[in-house]
Amino acid sequence: MTEPAHILSESGPNRALVVDDHPLFCDALTLTLQSIADFDEIATAGTLERALEIAAQEGAPGLIILDLNLPDVNGLDGLVRLRTAAPRAAILIASSMADNRMISHALKAGANGFVPKHSQRAVFNRALETVARGEAFVPDGYIDPHAPGNDPGPDDALARLSSLTNQQARILSLICEGKLNKQIAYDLSIAETTVKAHVTAIMRKLGVHSRTQAVLIAQEARFARVLPSEGAAP
Repeated sequence: MTEPAHILSESGPNRALVVDDHPLFCDALTLTLQSIADFDEIATAGTLERALEIAAQEGAPGLIILDLNLPDVNGLDGLVRLRTAAPRAAILIASSMADNRMISHALKAGANGFVPKHSQRAVFNRALETVARGEAFVPDGYIDPHAPGNDPGPDDALARLSSLTNQQARILSLICEGKLNKQIAYDLSIAETTVKAHVTAIMRKLGVHSRTQAVLIAQEARFARVLPSEGAAP
């Protein structure tokens, strides 16, 4: 049985925490962890708020496996808040948003590793072993988008952002502020269904599959500098 030294304590109870709002995935991952590491307790949480409560308790978990999309938070905000609440824990991201850009940003935001959610048990086993050695785990095929020769730079992001209409640019700006479709519809005095249609078009033009990935592209391109003026035509 694998015993990740940096995850399991020698002096106190060994605890892990799985944060995901899908009960079946939590159950499957709990069984996986029980089969590859000697944890005394494996807790689960379906929201970030509950995860933060568990992290604040005495005997905080040494390992946290976190999904990026939760009912009360979306994207890297949850990771940043959990890293602050549990600075000594090893945090492993398990997410379906496993493109190179997302993995890179997650590692920079404090994750110890990133496992695509569809991965087999052997991959999670390897991830724990890697984290136990104090190394960051990345999935096979990962290419650091910011490595020399790989980073497309802000010009690539700007090129994609330039394809947005002025209304889509405004909506992306509000998404970057963390606003939901309902709030955006209210701010812009348009129907929520219209916002949803624009969001779909924005993600298609940017070549991404989630709002979080769209925000990352916007941030990389310093989106605030290229927003159209309020007086621009929609």
